[in-house]
Amino acid sequence: MTFSEIVSWLYGIAWGPWMLILLVGTGIFLSVGVRFIQFSRFGYAMKNTIGKIFHKQAAGEGEVTPFQAVTTALAATVGTGNIAGVTGAIIAGGPGAVFWMWLAALFGMVTKYSEVVLAVKFRERNEKGDWVGGPMYYIKNGLGKGWKWLGAVFCVFGFLAAFGIGNMTQVNTIASSINTAIDAFGGNTGALTVTLFGQVVPVSSIIIGVIIAVIVALVLLGGIKRIGRVTEKLVPFMAVVYILASLIVIIANANSIIPVFGMIFKGAFSAEAALGGAFGITIMTTIQKGVGRGVFSNEAGLGSAPMAHAASSESDPVKQGLYGIFEVFMDTIVICTLTSLSLLCGTRGIGMELEWGGSGGTELVSAAFSGVFGGQIGSLIIAVGITLFALSTVLSWSLYGTRCFEFLFGSKAVRGYQIVFICVIIIGSTLKMQLVWDIAETLNGFMAIPNLVALLGLSGVVVKLTRDYFSGRDRLN
Repeated sequence: MTFSEIVSWLYGIAWGPWMLILLVGTGIFLSVGVRFIQFSRFGYAMKNTIGKIFHKQAAGEGEVTPFQAVTTALAATVGTGNIAGVTGAIIAGGPGAVFWMWLAALFGMVTKYSEVVLAVKFRERNEKGDWVGGPMYYIKNGLGKGWKWLGAVFCVFGFLAAFGIGNMTQVNTIASSINTAIDAFGGNTGALTVTLFGQVVPVSSIIIGVIIAVIVALVLLGGIKRIGRVTEKLVPFMAVVYILASLIVIIANANSIIPVFGMIFKGAFSAEAALGGAFGITIMTTIQKGVGRGVFSNEAGLGSAPMAHAASSESDPVKQGLYGIFEVFMDTIVICTLTSLSLLCGTRGIGMELEWGGSGGTELVSAAFSGVFGGQIGSLIIAVGITLFALSTVLSWSLYGTRCFEFLFGSKAVRGYQIVFICVIIIGSTLKMQLVWDIAETLNGFMAIPNLVALLGLSGVVVKLTRDYFSGRDRLN
């Protein structure tokens, strides 16, 4: 077998049907234990998370505010996958993939909630006095020191995945989208090129990579508090820009909304019913693409976001856990849905026939936006959206990689890892990325295995903390 074939085989394991069943099944199991908190306490969760966005919050040394913690986590989950990834899932699996993406998110809310609860419950202070936590710590401190090796396995996958999914792939997508926008405005990024690693690379891509590396260095080397301060401003801004632009596209094609929802619900169980013919899309393909993209987008069960939430100044695990519910809701139910409706309504509006069962990315969303805003502005909106989404992902994954590396080698080794991470950004802006994407997503998927073992093993802790918290509140009411 060639190296690429080995990667493809491992990818099939990491994101195959059994893994997706395990991820969703864990969410269902935990939902039963906490009495479906994502439904029964949804209003309470929103009131005490997004409802407190404008309340002044303070954080001590070595910690961030609860809102900064969730924006750091959202910065990682809301990335290029919300645009390019969702589009690819719909094209490959048909419109019905959106339904299964929603279903995965509904149970993923409790998975993420449980991760955050455990991260705060079992966190500890590092040598610098910062709060650190995540799967490796609730494995060690929750399951017991005899399980520390499992936490180490998670960290190996985590710090390696950070170079791919949280670095090179994101930066490369930024460079590609900016180059596309430059060309749309009459530029010619292909006119000035150099040859690197056997590939012809636009000089503009290298410049973009250097700029991003400088930005990330300024933020990353300032520690968790600086990352929190940046993401609490960047995430709301990028979300508002993309949400407003998507709503304009959807409203401009309002006559397509009902037919598109019909395609989604019919396609969830039969591609032929939704698309009017046989397109080679089986129901299993639709489910796998929808569930896989939903899980990959919101990262529920992967164990990444708890590392950000562990730094919160909030001392009550359940209170911080509510932000996990909000996080999945915002990422998948809101932003991924807006991408889906923009794509399906927008392309119908311009009479564009989508080729189901194949592949597609940001160029299709750009076409949908261009039908309303025009070619140049449509490309610019997507370029800005992807740049902000991807940059925020790089910042958050730089923290995740750092925390994993720190767990394995100690706080003194962290600076070296961070410098390498920054240098890799420049490399990422110049490479052809398909193999890197496959490797990164495979490592990302394997991160979930130690985390899911811990979630299932510590589910009793989550259930007890949840019931104690809400029974106390119910008695007061």
